[in-house]
Amino acid sequence: MIVKTKAGISRRNALATAGAAGVLASGLVPGRGYAQAARTTTVNLQLGWLASGNQIGEIVAKHMGYYEEEKINLVIHPGGPTIDGVAIVASGRFEIGQVSSSPSLMHAVSKNIPVSCFAVGAQEHPFTYFSLSKKPVRTPKDLIGKKVGTQATAKILLSAMLKKNGIAEKDVEAVVIGSDMTPILTGQVDVITGWLTNTTALKPLEGQRVDLRLWDSGVQLYALPFYATQDTLQKKAEALQGFVRATARGWQYAQANMEKAVDFLVKEYPNLVKKDEMDAAPVMLKFAFTAATKSRGWGTMDMAVWSEQVKLYNELGEFGSSGPPALDKLATLSILNATAAQRPKL
Repeated sequence: MIVKTKAGISRRNALATAGAAGVLASGLVPGRGYAQAARTTTVNLQLGWLASGNQIGEIVAKHMGYYEEEKINLVIHPGGPTIDGVAIVASGRFEIGQVSSSPSLMHAVSKNIPVSCFAVGAQEHPFTYFSLSKKPVRTPKDLIGKKVGTQATAKILLSAMLKKNGIAEKDVEAVVIGSDMTPILTGQVDVITGWLTNTTALKPLEGQRVDLRLWDSGVQLYALPFYATQDTLQKKAEALQGFVRATARGWQYAQANMEKAVDFLVKEYPNLVKKDEMDAAPVMLKFAFTAATKSRGWGTMDMAVWSEQVKLYNELGEFGSSGPPALDKLATLSILNATAAQRPKL
């Protein structure tokens, strides 16, 4: 029963008034500062491949609660051959994406797809040309007269390296292959390509492998770039900044606690094998933390490197009639600049 006081105010109203006064006194006004501070933002990350050790930093950040501290609920969506991640992000369905290599974004932006890179997972691309010690290829010039086995999508990388080093394409034979090492072991090719981080696939070459990195040959591409639409970059900048801060902490933890990080990774993705991931983790971390990150922090990128990539691909005629992408649309430093103080310099 509601009992009225002499002033005509019910007990229920009195309690409500007192509660409201307490909230106002504390400065926690519902619907304003207090409610907003407590809100969690879901950030969907669309990958261009099946989830793997490439996400070790993100998985660590998730398990350590770093995203939670930033009021972010990160949802990782695996990619695959039938999934067009750039199209999904460009449509606004998901907030951010990650592709394997920077040329994918250059092509997209050149076609006026409104996405832009805001951070880079690997400052130096792990793509490598592998040969055997009995017939080593240590420099681009050593490729002359050789058969190079490479994936169809990577033929352009061979063309880029040859052009960068003044080698005629007719002097090198390109053979399209799959992802295993059999062609070089059976003598079908002299050189084979792949990522240095794919340590499991490279095991058959142990003890006889000679590496020539694409990066060291003069073609300096970025790997694992993160991207978002121009609209997301403007309207959800705080969420992207939180994502970068948390992810950077995750990679830093992985660098200092590698086995624990791998444990988190295998727990998240039980199909992965701990021993294999323990072999791959230090290699991946070597590309996530370089001289560039030592001076400018995890996730950094250089617009001069982007410019050189665009110039080389344009010389190869890769952009066709659409022309090369504008740098200010291809990449932005806004998120990195806003998080400069929090990103670990390792």
